[in-house]
Amino acid sequence: MLGTCLQNVREKGPLVHNITNYVTVNDVANVILACGASPIMSDEPQDVQDITAICGGLNINIGTLNVRTIEGMLAAGHKANELSHMVLLDPVGAGASSLRTNTAVNLMQEIKFDVIRGNISEIKTLAAGSGTTKGVDADVADAVTEENLDEAVVFAKAFSEKSGSIVAITGAIDLVSDGRKCYVIRNGRPEMGRITGTGCQLSGLMTAYLVANPEQKLEAAAAAVCTMGLAGEIGWSYMQKGDGNSTYRNRIIDAIYNMTGEQLDEGANMKCDKNDLLLYAVTDRSWLNAETLYSQVEKALEGGATFVQLREKHLDYDAFLQEARNQGIVCKIIRYRLCWTMMWSLHWKLARTEFM
Repeated sequence: MLGTCLQNVREKGPLVHNITNYVTVNDVANVILACGASPIMSDEPQDVQDITAICGGLNINIGTLNVRTIEGMLAAGHKANELSHMVLLDPVGAGASSLRTNTAVNLMQEIKFDVIRGNISEIKTLAAGSGTTKGVDADVADAVTEENLDEAVVFAKAFSEKSGSIVAITGAIDLVSDGRKCYVIRNGRPEMGRITGTGCQLSGLMTAYLVANPEQKLEAAAAAVCTMGLAGEIGWSYMQKGDGNSTYRNRIIDAIYNMTGEQLDEGANMKCDKNDLLLYAVTDRSWLNAETLYSQVEKALEGGATFVQLREKHLDYDAFLQEARNQGIVCKIIRYRLCWTMMWSLHWKLARTEFM
């Protein structure tokens, strides 16, 4: 699943419009190039609508705000919504000043965002309409930890549902939620916090993943978070004596450039929230009793199943995939938050990639 998201970026090479932080604009462009997409930067109000029109996605980052760029953000966002393009908000420093907080809240009211990505303090500020941060960094008191993880997952789901956007909260433990399901991700290195702009880079990267995977936005957002975190781990493994944060930044970008889909699938440390796995259903045709498998899966979902495994030992590959498609339809209709997995002998990896 995750590796396929990366492969789709490389195959489709989406063009991403970035209205982003002046401090990190070069690194954002290089990360987007490293994953296989193409960046274009423009924040001039008279230019942004034309630029957004030729792109597939828009990344709005409020890290270096001024009156002119705010006008450009609104113009670009409205145009992107008009064209049904992917739009991401990175509310850098929301809570640090009234201008940042009010701008982020206003952008949410004016523009439909597919994803809102920020640290926990920024997201809490947006949820409350006010708050505090440590400059552009998360307040230590807000940090997502193993001790408060359940509470943080509930918050992420609630804010996603309230905002109508996928929410990606990044930190030592990352959360990505669509309001129904929440992925908990534990990739990355603490040393990444010593590099300016890893969050900004992730927002550009994530926008490219969204454009290339429009039917799997939640998974695309999670894949981008895993890609960045895994790149931090790989990059750190190549650090040598005398290397510092500047070298580390470049090694992270290089790791993304060289990363394969298989490497991402194997290295991603991502799990569903435990509450999404409360009732695990496994199919078995020997218990159909003249019913169809479709109807029994439907009943299982209506009865509260949150995870379905399609278990077929005797179907050939094409028949298995068709059955998976049929069951996938009822899963989406009844309970979109369902985590769906198929297992079929030697074709497990391909089937999982196509349908999860």
